[in-house]
Amino acid sequence: MAKKFIQKLIHKFIPDHDVIKKHKNLQFLGDKLLEPNLWHLNRHSVAKAFAVGLFCAWIPAPGQMAIAAAGAFYFRANLLISVALVWLTNPVTMPPLFYFAYRVGLTILNLPDASFSLDAILSGEILFPFLTGCLVLGIVCSTVGYFGINYFWRYHATKKWATRKQTRKNKSSKKNPFRSIY
Repeated sequence: MAKKFIQKLIHKFIPDHDVIKKHKNLQFLGDKLLEPNLWHLNRHSVAKAFAVGLFCAWIPAPGQMAIAAAGAFYFRANLLISVALVWLTNPVTMPPLFYFAYRVGLTILNLPDASFSLDAILSGEILFPFLTGCLVLGIVCSTVGYFGINYFWRYHATKKWATRKQTRKNKSSKKNPFRSIY
């Protein structure tokens, strides 16, 4: 029941192909906008979407959603999921996540902690470790997201097939009680 609700909710937000094709601001994309993986939910498009969205979430620049959309087009990932995952870094979560990125950058570069002052920011003492941490965390999160979704999807599909096989086996044994003898 929850699965049907989620599917209906997702399909409610996916626009119709004709509406997308006729939208005046999107006509420059042509038929690329109708690529099935941009809109369908399958293992490959969702895994790629997690990789693109999680990487773009760590980009410390305005326009993360546009970058994620461009990445989704390029890698043929699910567009909605790619753009939605960028919102992991929102105005509430950005300060602690980007401070964590700064600390990761300091650790990777083996640099001492710089004081947060205008001079330290302008001289790049904080900027280089921060950008390094964002890059490393973007790569790590996108890799973990891609392989994690692939693993989860395969595990779920395998479990579903095993359940279906067991159900069919139980139904066939109930129909013919002498089947196991022959």
